[in-house]
Amino acid sequence: MIVEALYYFAGVMVIVGALFSLVAALGIVRLPDLYTRMHSGSKAGTVGSGLTLLAIALVSFDGAVILRALLGFVFFMLTAPISAHLLARASYIAGYRPMAHFVVDDLEKSGELPSKE
Repeated sequence: MIVEALYYFAGVMVIVGALFSLVAALGIVRLPDLYTRMHSGSKAGTVGSGLTLLAIALVSFDGAVILRALLGFVFFMLTAPISAHLLARASYIAGYRPMAHFVVDDLEKSGELPSKE
């Protein structure tokens, strides 16, 4: 009885994770500029894959698989948002500016950018 409930709960987690991954893919295709696409891919994609890894850890009764799934979850949650932030900053410094409708540009005001010579 409890095992069946775990399987149903893991199935729901996989479906929700797949929906988050679908939203991430649609965001990458449909959003207008580099920064919003990167945000969609990193945030929704991270949640989608994280839920899938947690579902694998939940239904697996092998300790090695559970450990690998949890380590993969932790690694992905730590690295995906940080790498997206660093890629966005590098793109900004390389000259890809956000869309014109952005009101505040803190990075340009901060004086941290290299001089345009």
